[in-house]
Amino acid sequence: MAQSFVSSIYHVIFSTKDRLPLILPDHRLRIYEYIGGIIKHDKGIPMMIGGTNNHLHVSAMFDKNVRIPDAVRSIKSASSLWIHETLSGYANFGWQSGYGAFSISKGVVPHVIAYIANQEEHHKTVTYQEELLEFLRIHDIPYDERYIWE
Repeated sequence: MAQSFVSSIYHVIFSTKDRLPLILPDHRLRIYEYIGGIIKHDKGIPMMIGGTNNHLHVSAMFDKNVRIPDAVRSIKSASSLWIHETLSGYANFGWQSGYGAFSISKGVVPHVIAYIANQEEHHKTVTYQEELLEFLRIHDIPYDERYIWE
């Protein structure tokens, strides 16, 4: 085969440092749009970005030449810098050091988009911590409870 074909669609989840409620409602859409721009700059396709006051969900197709850790690092570092330089009231803002990245198939993209769009309602009954642990369980990813929330 002369060409390489890759479908690299992920659902990425990460929170603010210490899961503090730092993502203000008035700025969420601007932050989501900026993150979408970062993904596009890195030759990816943002599908849905959403979340709550303490964490984000990003569904995107990433370029076949971009490693997921590099993509997430780019999103978090560039958005954090932009938030500090552009928005007021974010002097203490920062993203957690880790993240969750879960591969998804094209067929479940509509479900993931709906899930991300419904984050405010979803988190009336489920905490970020409960949500992340459920993703780890569903994807059979081992973790050490002593270190997961650092």
